[in-house]
Amino acid sequence: MNDVFVYDAVRTPFGRYGGALAQCRPDDLAARVLGGLLERSPELDPARVDEVVLGNANGAGEDNRNVARMAALLAGLPVSVPGSTVNRLCGSSLDATITGARQVALGESDVVLVGGVESMSRAPWVVPKPQRGFPAGNAEMVSTTLGWRLVNPRMPDAWTVSLGEATEQLADREGVSRQDQDAFALQSHQNAARAWDNGFYDELVVRVPGVVLDRDESIRADTTGEKLAGLTPAFRRDGSVTAGNASPLNDGASAALIGSGSAEGLLGRSPKARIAAWGAAANEPQFFGFAPVEAANTALQRAGTSWGEVGAVELNEAFAAQSLACIRAWDIDPEIVNQQGGAIAIGHPLGASGTRILGTLAHSLERRGQRWGVAAICIGVGQGLAVVLENVAA
Repeated sequence: MNDVFVYDAVRTPFGRYGGALAQCRPDDLAARVLGGLLERSPELDPARVDEVVLGNANGAGEDNRNVARMAALLAGLPVSVPGSTVNRLCGSSLDATITGARQVALGESDVVLVGGVESMSRAPWVVPKPQRGFPAGNAEMVSTTLGWRLVNPRMPDAWTVSLGEATEQLADREGVSRQDQDAFALQSHQNAARAWDNGFYDELVVRVPGVVLDRDESIRADTTGEKLAGLTPAFRRDGSVTAGNASPLNDGASAALIGSGSAEGLLGRSPKARIAAWGAAANEPQFFGFAPVEAANTALQRAGTSWGEVGAVELNEAFAAQSLACIRAWDIDPEIVNQQGGAIAIGHPLGASGTRILGTLAHSLERRGQRWGVAAICIGVGQGLAVVLENVAA
């Protein structure tokens, strides 16, 4: 098996739902990050890209018909470069990375562009196809933005609760308090704002042409514990999950350039990190937020290392409650988690979040000189993914 390396990673700023990126098509956003990677590796002949693999969770609108192939063509890649789109909901772009890494590990590819995109603002409403022509009754339109839709009636009710209610159940099971959730959310905003101020994201973010957006649009640098504590629970009258301690709806794209050791000669640049291992896990759909626990444990075991050796963790913050539940189950120092902010502040455009955390992790390990890092993400319907990175310079 060949070693697999992360050579580069970029993303757009993440926009708010209905915000600065709402007028941008998802295939254009994806093309922007693919083009950004090519611009940053001018020695790479685009014809030497073996594959483009992108993740996308909704795929019901302008991102239909294999958005990876569409974005590759829009980015100016040769028509000879194939493209594939994968869907593992929130974990789609991390799954795309794993798919590309397998190709490199097996010797099928030397250079693969991976990533993901989501425009939650532009996710369409859909109407089920009628069983016969010219039905007499009305049809209900369903939003494809987030969560269950057109649910199969054979699914148990316990599995199909809303993501927010599921998180309330996880918070109850794991004993995560409202106060702890709000404190975690506040830290996310503070860390993200500080990282931007300190220039951490300058090398990771490519601007979108025609859009005035220099930073992630959902970050609230001026929020306080008092403001967060004053928010009303969103899913239960007496609940603990609020709009302030959950990730928002967002638009954005991210991508990474991965390859074999021999790709260094094609790119004219050294790798940032080695993809040491990955893991997937699944549990009850309503406890989706806890699935990263086993996924990360599996990945670390496969990498031949342990939590005691890990210096940085990028855990996608779907909700503060599920993030805290995972951190406590791993029994790790919370200070090594999301040191540059997380999805509660930065945003969570579903298909783009996996390579967002992967790129952030690779850059963080490089800057801090830490050897081992974990990128992990929870996924609706009860799944989790994790990737272990090793800093090649540590």
